Amino acid sequence: MQTWTSWKRFPDARRGGLVEAPIGPGVYEVRHVETGEVVAFGHSGNVANALGDLKVSANTGMFGKLFHHTAALPVNDLEYRTCAAGSRSEAKVAAARLSGLRQQYWRKRMQLGWAARHSR
Repeated sequence: MQTWTSWKRFPDARRGGLVEAPIGPGVYEVRHVETGEVVAFGHSGNVANALGDLKVSANTGMFGKLFHHTAALPVNDLEYRTCAAGSRSEAKVAAARLSGLRQQYWRKRMQLGWAARHSR
């Protein structure tokens, strides 16, 4: 598994912009630029297609159906990053591991916040 790319803004398809992502297996993450809220995370056998499908869905109004609470977010308020993998199964394992790490982080953060609120 390679490392994450830097965050990139979604390009404007009306101006001929293209998503820069692996045409092969990997993991992707999409977040809101200002808040950092993750709106899509997953693995795919073709990351470029997966991100392209998300973008097309956003332009056709399906974005709200895929990501209920972010339906009001315009695509140009989103950014993405990718991580290439050697195989689809490697991407699946990496996505599960990253998801587990994220859950662990948030549980720990919530516990620290709870402890700080109740120690006063």
